Amino acid sequence: MHMIKLCVGVSSLAELESYRDERAHWWDADYGEDVHVHRTRMMPKRAAEMEGKASIYWVIAGQVVCRQPILRLARYTNAEGIDYCDIIMAPDMVRTLPYPKRPFQGWRYLRPEDAPPDVGANENAESLALAADLAKLGLI
Repeated sequence: MHMIKLCVGVSSLAELESYRDERAHWWDADYGEDVHVHRTRMMPKRAAEMEGKASIYWVIAGQVVCRQPILRLARYTNAEGIDYCDIIMAPDMVRTLPYPKRPFQGWRYLRPEDAPPDVGANENAESLALAADLAKLGLI
């Protein structure tokens, strides 16, 4: 089971890559290793199915464009006693075939069979742009 999440306020994959490096420092979430952390309010009930096996698929500008492998999920409690979930991810961004996704709130589960495929290493920028345009038109 995977997770899918909107990148609110992020307009491109390049922007997400620069933004993610700062995120853990804002939350004082230093796990002492080269990982990226995203903090969310709810801990997945299916965490055992996800840790070390799943990815978080990022929706940017109305399309799923990449994924990050989820290494583990950690509970975090702030000074006011509010519980959160830290999604601890591998630093690698894996590009996916652009896939349209309507807005939603929070995160959602994503079944493996519904996840867009990874883009191959031999894909070039022109073919990715064409795929993104076709996805916007609902043709792929």
